[in-house]
Amino acid sequence: MREGTALAFDFGERRIGVAVGESLLGIAHPLVTIDSNVNDERFAIISQLIDEWHPTDLVVGLPMHGDGTEHAMTQLARRFANRLKGRYRLPVWLVDERLTSVEAEAMLNEVGLRGRKQKPALDQVAARAILTTWFEAPGTAV
Repeated sequence: MREGTALAFDFGERRIGVAVGESLLGIAHPLVTIDSNVNDERFAIISQLIDEWHPTDLVVGLPMHGDGTEHAMTQLARRFANRLKGRYRLPVWLVDERLTSVEAEAMLNEVGLRGRKQKPALDQVAARAILTTWFEAPGTAV
């Protein structure tokens, strides 16, 4: 992990939550949810975010079963991470994202967002949790 700005991604087939943070401070903030299943649209938005934030690192949440075994979404998240590395030539890190959605849901419940009102923010708050985890333990480089 280098000092600087990092962008984190909570990858999904339909939505990708994005968070931003500074490694020096170890503080992450929800940023945006990319709501599209069209790769060209997704990467156009990601390119804009990279141009705007100039990150030193990219972090992708790696979904796993509760027992730590991989499943179909694990492979899709790995593929997404490899695409990020290939397109942007930045260090890309994989971080175990187990329970980040549960944590994000609990955080949104605390501020009064429940049910359908959570949907627009849930993925970016999960990305925030992924980035916070990375600040504490960088995970695995792609």
